Amino acid sequence: MLTVTDNARTAVESLAQQAGVPHEGGLRIAQSSGQPGNFELALVPAPQPDDTVVDDSGETKVFVDTEAAGALESLQLDAEPSTEGPGFVLTPQQA
Repeated sequence: MLTVTDNARTAVESLAQQAGVPHEGGLRIAQSSGQPGNFELALVPAPQPDDTVVDDSGETKVFVDTEAAGALESLQLDAEPSTEGPGFVLTPQQA
């Protein structure tokens, strides 16, 4: 299952607060339509009925849609700070 680093968790919480995302909302990762292997990240007010909640330890949650779940299961979501705001990256999980 996708894991979420502390950096990514902090970035998601900060972005969600700035955007006014409700408590049950969070960051949703979905397979990009028409581009296999690419993913779309979006702040959402709530997960879709078939989404998997991969992180709900903080103020905000991270959801993965069913189509993306298999491709993400051995990866981790991390965030790198930048002047435009955090950039999210998917990297292999550390053993």
